[in-house]
Amino acid sequence: MEPANHVTVLRRYWRLLAGCTAAALLIGFLLTPAGDAVDVGKWQCKVAITPVAGAGESVRADQVLSYAQGSDVSTAAAKKLGMTDVAALTARRTVAAASTQMLVFTVTGPTQQSCTDLAAALSESTINGYSQASKKSADDSIKRLQTQADSQQEQVNTLQHAFNKAGAPDQPKLQPQLTAAINALTKTLTDISTLQNYSQTDAIQQWGSIDAEEAGGSLLSSPSRGMRLSLAVVLGLALGVVAAVMLSRMDTRLRTRNTTEEAFNLPVIGEIPQLGRRLRRLREPLVVARPSDPGAEAFRSLRSTLLLTGPESLSGRPGRADHGGHRAADGPAPVILVMSGRSGDGRTTTVANLAAALAETGRAVLVLDCDFRHPQAHLHFGVGDGPGMAELLSGERLPRLDDLIRDTGVEGVRLITGGNTTAYPAALVLRAGEVLRRARDHADVVLIDTSPLLHANDAYDLVQHSDAVLVTALAGNVTPEQADRVSELLARTGVPVAGVALLGTVGPSGRRLKRDGLRTGALLAGRTGGSGPRPPADRQPRPAPAAPPPPPAAAGPAPVPVAEEHHRSAPSWARRPAPSAEPVVETTLQLREIEDL
Repeated sequence: MEPANHVTVLRRYWRLLAGCTAAALLIGFLLTPAGDAVDVGKWQCKVAITPVAGAGESVRADQVLSYAQGSDVSTAAAKKLGMTDVAALTARRTVAAASTQMLVFTVTGPTQQSCTDLAAALSESTINGYSQASKKSADDSIKRLQTQADSQQEQVNTLQHAFNKAGAPDQPKLQPQLTAAINALTKTLTDISTLQNYSQTDAIQQWGSIDAEEAGGSLLSSPSRGMRLSLAVVLGLALGVVAAVMLSRMDTRLRTRNTTEEAFNLPVIGEIPQLGRRLRRLREPLVVARPSDPGAEAFRSLRSTLLLTGPESLSGRPGRADHGGHRAADGPAPVILVMSGRSGDGRTTTVANLAAALAETGRAVLVLDCDFRHPQAHLHFGVGDGPGMAELLSGERLPRLDDLIRDTGVEGVRLITGGNTTAYPAALVLRAGEVLRRARDHADVVLIDTSPLLHANDAYDLVQHSDAVLVTALAGNVTPEQADRVSELLARTGVPVAGVALLGTVGPSGRRLKRDGLRTGALLAGRTGGSGPRPPADRQPRPAPAAPPPPPAAAGPAPVPVAEEHHRSAPSWARRPAPSAEPVVETTLQLREIEDL
């Protein structure tokens, strides 16, 4: 896929991109902690705590661990570092017993220095705090033992005095008691001395240096909420792009010229760019309201293609109308049926703008709104609703065609509205043959707007009364299966098909596919001087019957039976050869077609 096509896909699925980005932003906002207080993830430091030499028997690891996990250590470390959020500091450190004689502090931080400073502060707070607590406990024990030693000293003094006064026979009896009292006093004094030495030194110490190592961060461990949300937006946007590309691969609807030509088996003779919402709401054709708009130029290009490759009656000079609005008797006006496979394909928009573009060439255009199910042509020309084709075909009132033709705001374009449908629409269309023959005398070109071919049978009944068919398709609105069905139905009628007008295109459509049967007749006629391309083998029309004698001029064109029209020859669109007396003129459109060959 080319870069331009990628941009087109992203523009088409911009809502999906916005939804994925918003969802990722919301999830990132909910899963990340508020503020920047908790710095975790980038650096990790470890510090070990062990008892000092000679204090191993008096220091218990479980007591040190309990003290290190308390709030006193975190508060002291936060005060030393000048931090006010003790809870955030506590969330950054863990302490565990590596053995019965060693504790390990593990801290995290955004930088190596902050991580090291926190580990050192926690280590120092634990050593100082536990040493002070141990000294206080030792002082309390010394006081208790000193009291006990004083009591034991009095007992020893009493026994010694009694031993000295006793005679030789009684002294052996008092000797064991005196010895036991002296031993107890000696032990108490020894414990007091030990505790005094213990209280004058630290009970625990730091073992080795602080071990610092770098640890990888993540989206949730970034030190800044803004950074976390920015990463979430990038991830959401990337997910949206992947989803958009996958959906575009699975979407088989026709969007480009190449796929449209392949599906319809017809050439795309006009590409109308996507119109903005304001332009689509105009109550007059775009060709008149915005003459210089690219969309208006695209409709003019479609008109030029029709005039260049169309039938003799369409590509000839405009006829002259008399005072009553009737054309001079120089042949019946061509009838072009503008149809689509399904609703919403821009059929009525194409009719209105094509009529305005044809009127710019001096031709008198008559638009017939034969969409009895959802008539919209009067809205595009700014004409109010009223009696129209429904009343004319039903024969209830106003049977004259002149009484129903209404002027529009576009010079050279007149309209017969759809009218108020009371009968079954299919029954009305069956009576349209005579009306269309009469309509040929009121304009140079007759354009018919009808119901979608795949939704109603109206277009299929009207196509037999037309000289040519123009198919409209909205990019992204038609599937290949629907396009193939439309092509199959049109092939059965034998009526020449001008091609497809592709509306709503965005960006480049690619080059025209070089396939047989997808070349305009004007180019081939100009280059070979002969007939246009031959239809495919499975769509060869039946030979044309002998032409009937021409009717009198006053009576108008002779009616052709439905059965005869259905089996008439269906030459390719614009099969006529170029006049031998005049040189072939290479127009801009022809040059473009030559470049595509």
